[in-house]
This record gives sequence, C-alpha cells and structure tokens, in this order.
Amino acid sequence: MSDTRPGRNCPVDYRYPPASLSRHPEIVADAIYIVGGLYGNVEALDRILTMVAAERGAALVFNGDFHWFDVAREDFLAVNGIVTGTHAIRGNVETEIAAEESGAGCGCAYPLDVSDAEVSRSNRILERLRDTAREFPRLREELGALPMNLVAQVGGARVGIVHGDASSLAGWGFAHDRMREPGHRRWLENAFRDSCVDIFASSHTCLPALRTFDFGAGEVAVANNGAAGMPNFAGRCSGILTRIGSKAHGGETLYGAKVREVHVEAIEIAYDGDRWAKRFLASWPEGSPAHDSYWRRMSEGPRFDMENVIAA
Repeated sequence: MSDTRPGRNCPVDYRYPPASLSRHPEIVADAIYIVGGLYGNVEALDRILTMVAAERGAALVFNGDFHWFDVAREDFLAVNGIVTGTHAIRGNVETEIAAEESGAGCGCAYPLDVSDAEVSRSNRILERLRDTAREFPRLREELGALPMNLVAQVGGARVGIVHGDASSLAGWGFAHDRMREPGHRRWLENAFRDSCVDIFASSHTCLPALRTFDFGAGEVAVANNGAAGMPNFAGRCSGILTRIGSKAHGGETLYGAKVREVHVEAIEIAYDGDRWAKRFLASWPEGSPAHDSYWRRMSEGPRFDMENVIAA
C-alpha cells in the first residue's frame, strides 16, 4: 500500500512513461550545463552564470527545484527571472507552488528512511515559499506550464533531462543507493530501452551519483548532480552541476564518464559560502524549519563522501 501522507506521496499527474522521452530533442548543443536543486541559492546562481558564459555556445538547463529557500521576495524574483529565460523543467517544488494545496505537501515522495519530522519541516518550508509565490500569479502560471522533462542531443548522445527519474517527476529511481540494488537493474534497463536515451540527467534526491551500465546495446549513464545550491560532500561546501559535452571541459572536474564519445562531467560550483549563509539566515533563522533541516548541511556538508558517487 502506498503512503498517502503529505510529502510522502507522488500524485498521479507527476508521472509519465519513459517512452514519452523517445521524441525529437528540444535542445541541440555541443555542451549543456544541467543545474538541478539550486534551491534558491542566488550566490550559486551567480557563479553558474559566470561558468556557462565562459564556454561559448553552451546551453544552460535547469532541471527543477530551482526555488526552495528563496522566500525573500527579491531572491524569488532574481532566481525566477534567470531560470525562465533559459531551458527549464519544473521540479516538485515548482509544481506545488504553482498550484494551491494538492494534498502532496512538498511533493517530494520521500522514502521511508527520511524521518517524519524531516517531511513535516519540508511541508512547512513549502507553505512559506507558496506564500511568496502567491504575490506573483503570472509567474505561478509560468512555473506550472514548464515541462516535466526535456530531451537534448549532444554529439552522438541523446540525453533525457528529468527532475526525479525516468517515470516520475518526484521519482527516486536514480538515487545513489537505489541504483546499487541488483533488483533495480531491470527497471533501469527498461527505462533506457523505452526512452531511447543514452544518458539520463537528474537531481531531486539531493545526493549525487554517476553510474554507467551496459545492457547489451552499448554503455549508458545516469548522472544525478545531487544539489547545485547545497554542499554535497562532508567538509566541502560547494554545489555540483552536470556538464555534458562533445568535448571535455577545459577546467577541473570532480569525476566523470564517457558515453558515445560524449563527456559526462560533474563540475563544482564554488559559490560564496559566507554571503549565502548570511542570506539564508536572514530568511531562515535558528528554530525555523529550514534551519533545523539544512543548516548543518549548509555549514558542514552531508555525511557523504565522493567515493559513494561512483561506487558500483
């Protein structure tokens, strides 16, 4: 039986068949920078724009949850103004703030290993963000009209850009621990077969993963960037984006893989942590739901190391 409590469930209209990605690409580029989980971090956004501008002809794509901590009116508008001028899909956050109460809470479809207290705090964060969004009815309509996925062509590789996984906007099928489970391999194989993509680029789960698979028709990959706007590793307070390019990135990368002669790379987003901490605390002081859930991660990073990203 599925868990229908707010924050735990996945509404039916969040779902799509993997075969829906078997279509002509909306984006054709030599390189794409895919930013998932910005979470309203305007300092990270500034750094991302500088990085992308340095590579001529590169496309910028936001794959959901670009809003979250940006309850301050000016921050919300700053993030929205940049994102809606690029390629973008909606995450569960944008889907929920675009509408009134759906019964899904934050729409995260959190698995059982996430505590009830954590889920409750996420639902309260969403309500504050929705209050901010209500000031801008037209922007809410635009957020609700964003697609749930996109398809890109980079060199010889087709890229499925999703927020959650191959079949749901809030799916956890591309979580780092889920992809290690032997019983999950068939689901992954079917997802690649039905979608006709070579690379899935996802986010949603907040922790990064990069896995390659060979199901008999050549190597394929899942690149989950974790979070662009939050630390991803213990003691390393920076975000991550996924760059996919026909040529390798000219700068430093954290880790990567190669699929159909296309480079899939994790790029560090070294945003100004002090400036972001001040901005975060102005909106989310001690005792607030976001502070209780995220401040330790913001200041120390999660209990997660880089070897977990590509571990088989």
